[in-house]
Amino acid sequence: MGSRRIVAMLAIGTGAFVVALGAATPAIGQASDPEMGRVIFIEKQCARCHVPRGERGVGPALETLRRPQGEMELAGRLWNHVPGMAAALTQNGFEWPRISAREMSDLMAYLLADAARDPAPDLYKGRVTLLRKGCLKCHSLRREGGGVEPDLAARRADYQSASAWAATMWIHTPRMASMASDRGVAYPRFSGDEMGNLLGFLRGAAR
Repeated sequence: MGSRRIVAMLAIGTGAFVVALGAATPAIGQASDPEMGRVIFIEKQCARCHVPRGERGVGPALETLRRPQGEMELAGRLWNHVPGMAAALTQNGFEWPRISAREMSDLMAYLLADAARDPAPDLYKGRVTLLRKGCLKCHSLRREGGGVEPDLAARRADYQSASAWAATMWIHTPRMASMASDRGVAYPRFSGDEMGNLLGFLRGAAR
């Protein structure tokens, strides 16, 4: 499945990051496959660091990752986890694994993420998150804010599902984290339902 990518720099808090826009989403009606997600977990070398509890591994235990959770909750955890993981892979000479939206959907299913576990997004809180994270210092929303394209109210495929959003972040967050480090700024992190609220707000704004 092809995808159109527009790379844009966004300011979040005092930092900046690069994110691909318009990532491909899984086909409508195509169910996630947890067994395929297990295969992807192995093929992408995730199992190299995330091993069952009691075994020696450099990352959080498999049981910490694989537990009942919301899809947006997992997307937020991945966001927060990526910089440390990217540094560990680089230090050990491993390449950053590429994960598509389709693969991310299956991987999320394997990790027991279920959209039904995410609370409905609070659009007001999503707007507050947008402002507090400083996104509009760089980007605009309906032509108000910064001048870096694209406008956050533009319609994009990666707004449509947690897996597409997570795959977009996965691909570009290492570069974002590196840029933040080079600029001496703190890496932005999301907690609780902030990411779900933000994505819900942006999805609504893009209609």
